[in-house]
Amino acid sequence: MSERESHALWYVGPGRAELRAEPLAAPARGELRLRALHGGISRGTERLVFSGRVPTSEFVRMRGPNMAGSFPFPVKYGYAVVGRVEEGPPELKDRFVFALHPHQDVFNISADWVSPLPAEVPPMRAVLAANMETALNAVWDGAPGPADRIAVVGCGVVGALIARLCARLPAAEVTLIDIVSARADLAQALGARFAPPEAAPEGCDLVFHSSSTGAGLTTALRIAGEEATIVEVSWYGNGEVAVPLGQAFHSRRLRLVSSQVGAVAPSRRPRWTPARRRAAALDLLRDRALDGLLTPPIAFENLPARLPDIFAAEGDARCALIHYPAGP
Repeated sequence: MSERESHALWYVGPGRAELRAEPLAAPARGELRLRALHGGISRGTERLVFSGRVPTSEFVRMRGPNMAGSFPFPVKYGYAVVGRVEEGPPELKDRFVFALHPHQDVFNISADWVSPLPAEVPPMRAVLAANMETALNAVWDGAPGPADRIAVVGCGVVGALIARLCARLPAAEVTLIDIVSARADLAQALGARFAPPEAAPEGCDLVFHSSSTGAGLTTALRIAGEEATIVEVSWYGNGEVAVPLGQAFHSRRLRLVSSQVGAVAPSRRPRWTPARRRAAALDLLRDRALDGLLTPPIAFENLPARLPDIFAAEGDARCALIHYPAGP
C-alpha cells in the first residue's frame, strides 16, 4: 500500500489536546494496517496524562505500547483501539482485532500487538479489553472466594468490572460503594448491591479500592474486617494521599496490597503470559451486561473539545466510547 495520511490524538499541554495529521507508510514486514472502528478512554490514567500529572519517576514505566512523543508533553497516548485489519497476513485480513495503540484512525502495528476478537464479542464492547485485564489482575491479587463478603469502593469502569467478576462467584455478596447514588442501577445490572460510603457494609472479607481518592481509601480501610485484605487498584500519579493508618489499622492486622496491570499477578505469573491474560480478558467480554459501561459514541473529530468534560471529576464514570469515521 502507498503512503497516506492518518490522524492521531496528541496531548499537547495541561488540559489541551489536538488531532494531528501524520504520514503513514506502507506496512513493514511483520506489521499490519488497522483501520480503527472504536476506541476507549481510560478516565483514570489518561486524566493524569491530560493534566500533566505523570510523575517524573514514572516517565519510562508509563510509556504505553506504540506511544509517540514523551512525557509530560507532547505525547500520543492511549491503549484501547478496536478495528478491522485492512492489510496483513491472510489469517488476520478483514478480521476485527483489539490493539494496544494510542487513539488514531488508521495505523500500522506489529501483528504481535493485536488480539482477534471472539465471535461473540462486538467491536464496541471490546474496547473494554484493557480495563478487563486490569480488573482480572486485581481479582487475582485479591483472591476472592465463594460466599465471601466483598466490597468495591469506586464505581468507575475498573471497579465495576471487578464487581462483575466477583459477583459471578457462588454465593458471593458483592457491594459497589460510590458517592454518586445514580450508579445504583449500574451496580444492580452487574449483579452487585449498592451503597453510599456512609451505609457501606462493615466486616468485609475483601475490599477493592478504585476511587482514586483518599476518602475512598479511608472508607475501604474502615469497612475491612479483621485481618482482611484491601487491594489498592487506584493510581494517583504525582498526588499525595493521606489515609488513617493509625487507629485500628494495626490492631486489626489489615493488609494493604497494591495491584497494577503492568505485570501479571504473582499468583499466575509462572504460567500466564500477558498475551494469555489479554485473550482471557476478551473472552470475559462475552457478557452483555457490560454494555452498560459504555457511553454513547463520541466522534473522533470532536474528541479534543470533549476531553475536559470526559475527565471532569463529576463526569460520566463509564468508558468514553470513541467512534471513528468509516474511511474511504
